[in-house]
Amino acid sequence: MTTFSFLMVFAMAFAAGAACVYYASRKRVKLIRKPPVPRHVMSNALEYRLSMGPHIVAIGGGTGLSTLLSGLKGFTRNITAVVAVTDEGGSSGRLRQEWGVLPPGDIRNCIVALAENGSSLSSILNYRFDRGELDGHSLGNIIILAATELMGDFQRAVLELNKLLAIRGQVLPVTTENVVLKGKTADGTVLTGELEVSDNGSNLTELWIEPSDAEPVESVTAAFDDADVIVLGPGSLFTSVMPNLLLSRVAGLLKETSAPILYIANLMTQPKETEGMNILSHIDWIAGVIGRVPNYVLVNESAIPTEFISSYGKIGA
Repeated sequence: MTTFSFLMVFAMAFAAGAACVYYASRKRVKLIRKPPVPRHVMSNALEYRLSMGPHIVAIGGGTGLSTLLSGLKGFTRNITAVVAVTDEGGSSGRLRQEWGVLPPGDIRNCIVALAENGSSLSSILNYRFDRGELDGHSLGNIIILAATELMGDFQRAVLELNKLLAIRGQVLPVTTENVVLKGKTADGTVLTGELEVSDNGSNLTELWIEPSDAEPVESVTAAFDDADVIVLGPGSLFTSVMPNLLLSRVAGLLKETSAPILYIANLMTQPKETEGMNILSHIDWIAGVIGRVPNYVLVNESAIPTEFISSYGKIGA
């Protein structure tokens, strides 16, 4: 059945459900209304529409990617979120150091964003302990750690949570190897880790990951083959978007793909990381790694409300 035919059938069914049936009895006219369309019918119609949506691969990390996903899930369930695994701050950094697990924080945020009932799930999985040995850890990070220990594999644990929470799409780590982000500044200083790179982003001349031969997970490469569009960002340029592109195989797939690539630019500069950089500087870095310029760049041209300007200004954006 074509999409048009389905919509016509759905419209007729809905109209029939709301129709009034009149009949005469004992010189009185009674009005009988058929019951409303059952909820499961509406749910199935929505599910059908989402299943027919475009196949989108969204690449990034941090809060930018999860915010994007929370909007995309209203249009399609064919979403693959590819998440960077170089985070070393906060709860994720502690778990990475103490347990040797890949950082779960960005993965958790993206899973919550794609969940059917994201608001309810968010309050539970994002709950952060404030005392004892768990001080600073979020419940979602602990759950991902526990699942990894049970499964014996970080990727399997993430996939299991994808199924358990019935999310609209899938969330994947770009790699399961323990990669470290590295960089070099104009004066030759070598930077190690996300935090050092972020603090010196505007002075960077080189960026790479170690080990340099890290491989993406197979599900990520398969998602590129099916993609109707590939979205980069929004998010921190050097610590959320670029770490995914620095895998040589990912860069190669992006260079050769026939799917259009869309880069979503941030609204503001990021203190230290992108100070003094304009949009063209962002594009130069991306093109330098993947060997091509994105087909489209989404940039805000409207005025930013004063309250947001003030809030951003307090952190030096």
